Amino acid sequence: MSDGRPPCACVICHDYGDRERLDNFQLRTIVHITQYGWSVVLAHPDADGPGWAYTIGLWHSHRSPELAMFGGDVYEMEETLNALGRQAADGDGPADGERRDDVVRGQQAAFRAVDLRWYDAFLGGAAAFYRRPPLPFLQVVWPNPDGLFPWQPGTDLPFRHSQPWLWLAPTQHTKNAWTQRA
Repeated sequence: MSDGRPPCACVICHDYGDRERLDNFQLRTIVHITQYGWSVVLAHPDADGPGWAYTIGLWHSHRSPELAMFGGDVYEMEETLNALGRQAADGDGPADGERRDDVVRGQQAAFRAVDLRWYDAFLGGAAAFYRRPPLPFLQVVWPNPDGLFPWQPGTDLPFRHSQPWLWLAPTQHTKNAWTQRA
């Protein structure tokens, strides 16, 4: 019997015949989702570029889009994603094109749908968990200290490159540290 929610194709909801071969990351993710409703994955900065963080489980637990943030401190991004996850759990998940106040360092955040072609480069853990794209993913875009988003006039080039623009197709994205991962 359906509860009216879109179906979930994740490894919790469906047995793909490989549960005995799930790795520690996948098993830990399942435990977090079962206990808390979602998990936040941290990709620490390295020699190849800045870090990022993303959720796994918001779609499974709340049918809210998964969320990703880029270019900031990974622990601050984790805190922001958890706060947004709690909003989603309360039935107030963000939507594509929306802006919300007081999300990142007391400032507004913008939400943009992630193009499916970026999933393997940045969101592989979620893709492996859900198995069947398209999975709804929103990028949480943060502003500069003046409250301007990377695409707005008045921002400088380093800030415009501090976060990828994953709502664009990879071929439309300016070449920088982010596109090297794609």
